[in-house]
Amino acid sequence: MNKRSISFFSGWQRTAIFLLILLLQEVASFASDTSHVVISYDQVVTDPSKGVNPYSRWTVFPGKDFPLRKATLYVKFACPDSMRCADWDYSDRIVLKRQGGKNAPILDYTLAQMLTPYGGAFSKEWNFQWQVDLTDFSLLLRDSVEIEYIHSGYEENKDRGWKIQLQFSFIKGPAVATPLALHKVYNAGFQYGNSAAPIENELRPYTFKPNEKSTTARLYVLQTGHGMDSNGCGEFCSRFREIWWNNKMVRKTDLWKKCGDNPLYPQAGTWVIDRANWCPGYLNQPEIIDQRLVAKQENVFDIQMEPYTTSDRNVIENIYAYLIEYGAPVSKVDVSLEEVVVPSTTDIYRRKNPACMNPVIVIKNNGAANLTSCQFRYGTKGFPTRVVKWKGSLAFGQTEQITLPGAIDGKNGGNEFAVSIEQPNGGKDNYPADNKVVSYFQSVPVHDNQIIIHFRTNSKPADNSYSVIDAAGKPVFERRLGSLLKDTLYRDTISLQPGCYRFDIVDTSGNGLEFWYAVRAGRGTCKILNGKGEMLKSFESDFGNGVSYEFMVSPDSLQWAKPSEEIAVGLFPTMTKGKVIMDYFSNQPQDALVQIVADGGNNEVVEEHRYANLREAVFQYDMGYRPPQRYYLKVFIKGKLVFNKRIRVVQRVPGQ
Repeated sequence: MNKRSISFFSGWQRTAIFLLILLLQEVASFASDTSHVVISYDQVVTDPSKGVNPYSRWTVFPGKDFPLRKATLYVKFACPDSMRCADWDYSDRIVLKRQGGKNAPILDYTLAQMLTPYGGAFSKEWNFQWQVDLTDFSLLLRDSVEIEYIHSGYEENKDRGWKIQLQFSFIKGPAVATPLALHKVYNAGFQYGNSAAPIENELRPYTFKPNEKSTTARLYVLQTGHGMDSNGCGEFCSRFREIWWNNKMVRKTDLWKKCGDNPLYPQAGTWVIDRANWCPGYLNQPEIIDQRLVAKQENVFDIQMEPYTTSDRNVIENIYAYLIEYGAPVSKVDVSLEEVVVPSTTDIYRRKNPACMNPVIVIKNNGAANLTSCQFRYGTKGFPTRVVKWKGSLAFGQTEQITLPGAIDGKNGGNEFAVSIEQPNGGKDNYPADNKVVSYFQSVPVHDNQIIIHFRTNSKPADNSYSVIDAAGKPVFERRLGSLLKDTLYRDTISLQPGCYRFDIVDTSGNGLEFWYAVRAGRGTCKILNGKGEMLKSFESDFGNGVSYEFMVSPDSLQWAKPSEEIAVGLFPTMTKGKVIMDYFSNQPQDALVQIVADGGNNEVVEEHRYANLREAVFQYDMGYRPPQRYYLKVFIKGKLVFNKRIRVVQRVPGQ
């Protein structure tokens, strides 16, 4: 058996040239115990002739003597300055190619896998950031390294692409357990379903003899399915994977991910459709399994895929699997606060924020002893704190998301929410430095006691329901699933007592109140109005599984949110043989200019419409006379662009 492993017992010497590179990097330290290394790619495009386009950068990570507690990678996407955002959902990789210098051997460790979003409808101001924990690669994240961003795909590369920033954050502190060796087990795309060459021939058991000081093996697996045969495999079919350890199955996973709750929404393409362990606009998160090593003998790690046969040779499983050997945990009792999910302004938690009830946190047990109890002290700066006790059972390396009871206090605008862990297992934490987290957040809007839910159903309302829920989790108003009529406007006036509330819209089919592909379902809309009929909030109709909106009700009129200055505009369908419908809503009558612009070339304005004193209306435009191509419908108010959405005119079939 070929053993692909690297053991680290000494570091590399830094050379003067790489010290210079360090000085040239965008390196910043935002906290005394954290170092940041930033790598920027101003323009990432495809290479259609090859299908892959690598972008390499040399940088310098902390040296071998830097005590690394935690490493996190943040991946930020935006549109390039001179291009629009790219269109397609491609599988990209962030690779540590070499370490130590340009003459060092190729390592090719896939640190992260990025699934790019459908960006065709994003504005120039759009950006989004994802994150993934890379602490398990700490043996590699040292000294001079070559980082390669590998962009895949075949789309046009002259007018579209991505602007990408990678930020590596290193928190200084003692390691939870000493990493002793890192093994590369699988690191490729494997053909799946070929009976003449079964995938198991490639996914052979990996046998190794551990370091004498190693006690735990951590199995770290990134996997996604791609390609499509007659069954939708590998991208659109669910298959299971088994992980075996020393001839015993320790984990069975359905390789399937729901996409309708993606925090990045809406996107231009089929973003709501579930996929084989990934979604468009998603930084893949690893599956991690800890197993006890058997000392002084060979141990065996194996991945086995669900048996499957297909004649299509383009069905692929991308599998990046690593095995990290760790020594015994340094501390017996050691728990960390990993992050605050609610309240937060973090991009990946946008669907849950802003919030006024029930904080949500993530904790991790880093100690040898199971974590069975602790207490949390939490609250917003300037307001009273709360204390709540927790009981459970977390083994070493395990995390848990915990919902804390009570309101989230806040003043208007920005706030600081602090939470800390106390008395783990009834005693002291052996490393208290990561027992507290401060999260910055925006307060929820404050409304009068009377609101109006302005809800227009689409042509298939059986999938929809909506409700208002109080801080105790009880509905104070609801229209249940199956009660809504198609193409109907509901105006529900609701009187509420002072307090915190959440408004929920649910779509059980996962395609919101509109989805460009579901043309027959049409378009629905939802707004919240005040008692005067003025819009307070307009909701994106293309929301997938659902949307939530938390708000406060107060008798103090000085706190009430002002009527929205937003112009609510919608366009449907966005792929058409001719007709499109635009709906418009504004709190104040305004003169509006609507332009339909051909994409590319001179951006010719093919239609222009002016409307005086426009407040609420629905318009239909017929593009059937135009050649099939991409167009944009733009709405201007006082010369300012307030709406810009793509229209794809497709070939009209003769006779239709």
